[in-house]
Amino acid sequence: MRYSEILAGYEPDISHIVTEDDEPVDNLFSEHQQRLLGDGIHDHWHSPDGQPFIAVSNVGLFYAVQKPPIVPDFMLSLGVEYPEKYWEKRHRTYFVWEFGKPPELVVEVISNLVGNELDAKFGLYAQAGVSYYIVYDPSEQYGSGTLRVFVREGSEYRRLEKPYFEMLQLGCTLWQGEYAGMEGTWLLWTNPDGGLIPTGAEATAKARTETEKARSDAQKARSDVQEAKLRAERLADKLRALGLNPEE
Repeated sequence: MRYSEILAGYEPDISHIVTEDDEPVDNLFSEHQQRLLGDGIHDHWHSPDGQPFIAVSNVGLFYAVQKPPIVPDFMLSLGVEYPEKYWEKRHRTYFVWEFGKPPELVVEVISNLVGNELDAKFGLYAQAGVSYYIVYDPSEQYGSGTLRVFVREGSEYRRLEKPYFEMLQLGCTLWQGEYAGMEGTWLLWTNPDGGLIPTGAEATAKARTETEKARSDAQKARSDVQEAKLRAERLADKLRALGLNPEE
């Protein structure tokens, strides 16, 4: 039975709930990484069967009225849409009972051990009903290994050998390069065939490169035509000097 059926007609009291605290806690790398994940999904990902989706960073996931939220670095939820009246309190964050379902996927980027991403949070996400859990540990706070991915089976998570999420037709990988002026190893999304899903910045750069190449090719073509015309005129002058008619 779906959450929406269980909670039909139920209007919980959320007057005591704090949906946002406006306290910045992320480091520079984590902020870039969160933005990068959102860019790839919003700009160039095609959801299964064209379903609507919500993809957000650092937004509270409220899975039970009397429990504090979990705040993933990134989450993706299929089959839901952004509410029109998003300034209403019940629409300001991700209340599971409002959207009718938990998100399919969450990502945590580890910068220290305070967040308990592989301890307490591990169980909370499973309890909340999140299907896929990605833990990116770039500085190896939890020991050897930077990328761990899990799938929910029953009430627990099982680690996946390959970072591919069948339900979403989406995968992930690590990529070394520069993003928004910062060099690093980034978590990027991949298509079912393993190809990288470009970010908005990458797509813009590619389009700019292609435009510049097309402009250069056109300029070279014009130059070639002009050069051919000059050669023809020089040849015609030589023929006239010899008393010959270039037209013949």
